[in-house]
Amino acid sequence: MKKPRLTFISILLFAALAAGQESRRVPQGIREADKAEIASEKNVPPPQNIPRRNPQNLQRDADDLARLAQSVPSDIEQVHQGILPAGLKEKLKTIEKLSKRLRDGLAP
Repeated sequence: MKKPRLTFISILLFAALAAGQESRRVPQGIREADKAEIASEKNVPPPQNIPRRNPQNLQRDADDLARLAQSVPSDIEQVHQGILPAGLKEKLKTIEKLSKRLRDGLAP
């Protein structure tokens, strides 16, 4: 009596293990598609050169940046004295924007 039960249980366990392993397999076509996608990502051409900005605009931005940067130390002195200048935050944001524009205008 024990032998048929043991055989039946063994068959069920074997079938469950086999079914679990088959569900984890990745079809060959999907593997090939993944490989092709990875290969195509490696063959992406570099971005095209962005046209440079007008030299007069770059010079104007550089002059504005220098003017604003020269006024920051006096504003920081006021901060040390406990006074927050009204336009300091806006001035610093403008400095960031100008420096980013200059950097982008000079980048190849």
